[in-house]
Amino acid sequence: MLHATGPLLTVDVSERTAERTNIDDVLAEFIGGRAVATALAHERIPFDADPLGAENRAYLSTGPLQTSRMSFTGRMNMTGLSPLTDGLASTNAGGYLSRNFAATGISVVEFVGRSDDLLAIHITDEDVEFESVAELEGATVPETSAYMAEHHDLGPDHCIAIGPAGENLVRFASVMTFDSRAFGRGGLGAVLGSKGIKCVTFEGDSAPEIEVADVQNEVHREAATSDDLMRRQGTTSSTEFINDNFALPTRYFDEYEFESAAGIGGDAVEEKKYKKGACSACAYACKLPTRDEAEGVETEGPEFETVYSFGSCQGVGDVVDVMKANRLCDDLGMDTISAGVTVAAYLKSEDAFGDAELAREITEKIARREGIGDLLAEGVDRAHEELGVDNYTVKGMEFAAHDGRVLHGQGLSYAVANRGADHMYGGMLTLEYEGALDPEGTLGKAERLVHEENRRVVRDSGIVCAFASGYVTNDRLATLLETEYDRLLEIGARTVARERHFNNRRGRDADDDGLPYAEEVPDLEAAIEEYYEARGWNPDGTVPSNALDSIPESAVGAGVADD
Repeated sequence: MLHATGPLLTVDVSERTAERTNIDDVLAEFIGGRAVATALAHERIPFDADPLGAENRAYLSTGPLQTSRMSFTGRMNMTGLSPLTDGLASTNAGGYLSRNFAATGISVVEFVGRSDDLLAIHITDEDVEFESVAELEGATVPETSAYMAEHHDLGPDHCIAIGPAGENLVRFASVMTFDSRAFGRGGLGAVLGSKGIKCVTFEGDSAPEIEVADVQNEVHREAATSDDLMRRQGTTSSTEFINDNFALPTRYFDEYEFESAAGIGGDAVEEKKYKKGACSACAYACKLPTRDEAEGVETEGPEFETVYSFGSCQGVGDVVDVMKANRLCDDLGMDTISAGVTVAAYLKSEDAFGDAELAREITEKIARREGIGDLLAEGVDRAHEELGVDNYTVKGMEFAAHDGRVLHGQGLSYAVANRGADHMYGGMLTLEYEGALDPEGTLGKAERLVHEENRRVVRDSGIVCAFASGYVTNDRLATLLETEYDRLLEIGARTVARERHFNNRRGRDADDDGLPYAEEVPDLEAAIEEYYEARGWNPDGTVPSNALDSIPESAVGAGVADD
């Protein structure tokens, strides 16, 4: 089986030491990316660790495909104990970091400890240097990138960084790369902030030589010649379709349809797009560099989730306002989904839907924990009672746009996902939007959900972009990774089990698997039971102690999905 190569680099910021460890056995067993990082986290993070404590560890990892020539491979994975959900969380980002990270010759970097000084860490294929950067305290992400360019001649494609939100331990702070690409969900920016890590640079000339199957050329050619609307409009291309035919959560979930969807949808975004944007080695080029000269705003995006969180969810119908909020979140280093939904909750409490200027003011206050921003920086789950609004989260994570009240399989996915209300974890939404699955009902969908969760682990471990699904089919994925597809699904199942087991040891069980709108999702409790049975877990949602590697056939999810 093809897998990432290179040692684990453990960077201890308390001691300012760096140590390389051979992890060939883990890489051979878990491919790379998310699966490897989860296996390491399960073994090396104490089950009772404080997410914002020195004992938590954050992992940045690559897969075997990051040295290929194939489109859809310009991505990296991050994993750690989330300060938002209090469980293990993985998130990935695109951009241009992956090739520069691979050039250091390492497969995974692990950050542990806590520094009293704000640090920049410089990792090369020869050494690790620690630099005190007190002058960057409170700096935005672009200001941090500019400092690295001026003082080290390394651009944002060599760097991960946090903004003021990470420094101030906002529970949904993101880790940024290339200034506008986010390791967004779960608050890992706050984890780096708690360790005193402002930024990390990567440079070297020691990329591993990993031979990748020739099918990579077919994928690349198809990506380059595709006429997919998404290449022009990114994920916003589906905005009006979803609003008109399903639901677009509006005014903090009070409504299902947004009357101004056209003002923030794909055509509106495309009108502001001024050039193509891509990730490393990717010919699909679906990113959205946009600008509005009249308002003096330039950003990358917004994508669909931001159109929802800072648009419909707040009652804001002007794409330029969403662009401004998108840029603000990138600069300050915050997940646009959690930030936007949290601001929407505040707007509801103030009867102020549609006030985009107030929304941006509150967003800034959150990042700096000023005034009401200090409460909102804790997220909806911890703030909703004081705000007097409903708690639209699962396991502490704010909902993505795809409405489980209408897409019932996606609702089931949110309910049981180890990292909460994240649409990227199980991905039933696409099947239900496209009609491959009836969006009505939950019973009988558990086995398909198991397959989708497992496949996403493989995708996040390879690492392949989520938007490659029509190009990197199941057969092609198996060919690229040089093994049987069923074996890949088993690795996915073992990874999901490790995530769940870790969270079980922190007190999570079936009581945490549910939805705030459960009464609107038919047979949810019975469907959750079907899911546990398919996974081979206990009826209380816990993983049997002998089941981390002994995976039942039903938990692999083979044979339930075609390409």
